[in-house]
Amino acid sequence: MPDTTITGPTDPETYAALHADATALLEGWQPTSPDAAVARDRTLRLLSAGPIAMSRQHRPGHITASTLVLDATGTRVLLCLHGKFGRWVQLGGHCEPTDQTLVAAALREATEESGIAGLRIDPVPIDVDVHQVQCQGGSLHHDVRFAVLAPPAAVEQVSDEAEELGWFPPDQLPEPLAGGTVQLIAPALAALRRSPLRLAP
Repeated sequence: MPDTTITGPTDPETYAALHADATALLEGWQPTSPDAAVARDRTLRLLSAGPIAMSRQHRPGHITASTLVLDATGTRVLLCLHGKFGRWVQLGGHCEPTDQTLVAAALREATEESGIAGLRIDPVPIDVDVHQVQCQGGSLHHDVRFAVLAPPAAVEQVSDEAEELGWFPPDQLPEPLAGGTVQLIAPALAALRRSPLRLAP
């Protein structure tokens, strides 16, 4: 999730398609909580800055994408003990110039950080959260979050960003836990119940 390395193109139009997708997605989204509604409105105001709001180079804040990965039965969630700040957190991170949609960015991050092929994502966000990070010496992540379902018998592989990956029952999350992660549990389970992804019987 958090990343202090600033890389990537400086031309904001690189992110034009992704910016248009994120704007349309959030304008049409029904927030899952009052806090998410406030964060969505703040994020839409950020997006009014144009495509540069998708880039980590935008110091006032930038869009990130994360996922809560559930196993095929919906009884465990996959969390990452992040190497840079030592807390358990959902998978996700910065958008890249190759991402054409926010859903694609979230799925790419989940696949890279979990090492699991065949993940399926619900394209409707489950949460939006705005929080302080150390990018550019101090910035804001406007994090758009999604629910993801892992295939049966999925085996995770620890990436360079993580110290550890672990599966946990939703009511037995590990400590120390990053702020904002627990609020994903209820909307993620609700999303997977109503989505065409289907939990395994």
